[in-house]
Amino acid sequence: MRAGEVRKKGFRVKIQDLPFRTLILLLSRPNQVVAREEFRQALWPQDVFVDFDRGISSAIKRLRDALGDSADNPIFIETIDRRGYRWIAPMHLPETVPGRREEQKETVLPETPLSPSVFPWRRLIFALPALALLFAVWTFRPSYRNAKAGAKSSAAASGSSLHHAANREAEDYYLKGRFYWNKRTPESLNQAVDSFTQAIVHDPNYSDAYVGLADCYNLLREYTLMPAGEAYPRALAAAKKAVELDDRSSAAHTSLAFVSYFGMWDAGTADEEFRRAINLDHNNANAHHWYATYLQSVRRFDESLSEIDRAQALDPNSPSILADKGRLLWIAGHHEEALRLLRQLEQADPDSLSPHRYLRFAYLEMGDYAGYLSELKKEALLLHDATLSAIAEAAEEGFAAHGVRGMLEGQLDRQKKAYSQGKLSPFYLAETYSRLGKTEEALKYLEACYDRHADETVNVPADPAFDNLHPVPAFQQFLAKAGLVP
Repeated sequence: MRAGEVRKKGFRVKIQDLPFRTLILLLSRPNQVVAREEFRQALWPQDVFVDFDRGISSAIKRLRDALGDSADNPIFIETIDRRGYRWIAPMHLPETVPGRREEQKETVLPETPLSPSVFPWRRLIFALPALALLFAVWTFRPSYRNAKAGAKSSAAASGSSLHHAANREAEDYYLKGRFYWNKRTPESLNQAVDSFTQAIVHDPNYSDAYVGLADCYNLLREYTLMPAGEAYPRALAAAKKAVELDDRSSAAHTSLAFVSYFGMWDAGTADEEFRRAINLDHNNANAHHWYATYLQSVRRFDESLSEIDRAQALDPNSPSILADKGRLLWIAGHHEEALRLLRQLEQADPDSLSPHRYLRFAYLEMGDYAGYLSELKKEALLLHDATLSAIAEAAEEGFAAHGVRGMLEGQLDRQKKAYSQGKLSPFYLAETYSRLGKTEEALKYLEACYDRHADETVNVPADPAFDNLHPVPAFQQFLAKAGLVP
């Protein structure tokens, strides 16, 4: 480890802060089990609120990814069930070169295990000042300053005050977190979680950092495979902590509003919190953005479009605002404008998930089934979701053999299999059954959505897939029971 870097076969290994400090802890005790509680104490101060178990698991996974290691057949890090982790690879230092002390602190990571040896931990300590110097130089690079300026702009759009950090380190980690959060990719959202967590480590009373953590969990269940049942409780806890620390933070109330409705199905609290957030800061683009999605979900379409226009005016270059505007326009009946916007976004950034997802909905509803299947496959690829890929393949085969009904039936067969394996929400089976005109089966899976508190249930009132169910008394009873506006 030279100047705080990890190198493998002479090549620098890209590694983030939390996995790097995890590595340091493991290297301090080679061939010994480091308990999860020891990781918690070493990586986070005692009074810091984070999801420690997930944080530790995430740090270990990222470290393994960086080193090319495998949990099943480990070369470097062994998992000790119900206890912790152990560094099992040997380390050796290169020969000392007189007058070159700064290059004597490199840990060489082997390709395969060699004979065990004891790691001279004291020598690693000398690398840390060099790491600090390296970071100081890095922060003054033009590219870093430009990224930081962009993060400040994004933070302002989200309604964060940026006046609550106790030190510059906390603010820098917060800005880095916002930079990653705005990218909205599976990898970047996890990087944002790490950055916001580090901001909290440096300032446990930093409300904006808790807001960032809540915002990450609010999106992780959409952009990754994290179950909503895990994401939303963490988002709620972080948002409540943010409000507790600063009740006049517009951003904190925005996050609490979002999770109150989309996670807890509490429309009353959500509406109240959104209004409070906007009253505290009329220029909070994120508050107007998420309020718009809430209003669309409860079928207040004209108000929804007004709010999304306000969000766009405040943050005109936000891809997420523009993508959601496309979806809101489509549901409100402005189909040509919606398609034009979503196609422009897809062309501008083919790796952005939302335009593909929203175009998939649109193509299915307008009868462009080839377009629907194409977008479904792209979405599965971006999510790295094998289950969705299998559903897309079955739908494509059904369409080729028997047309649109064959497409829906093939899709449904694979959806039922995934549902039986616990890999798919009942919401998607309810959608497909409804499109096939099978009301009884659609209602059965909607009831399963209610029983399981499925994430997507709040979308039922405005989802065109269920338009044919609105006259059905049992459907109206379901909406009333779930607290959803008919």
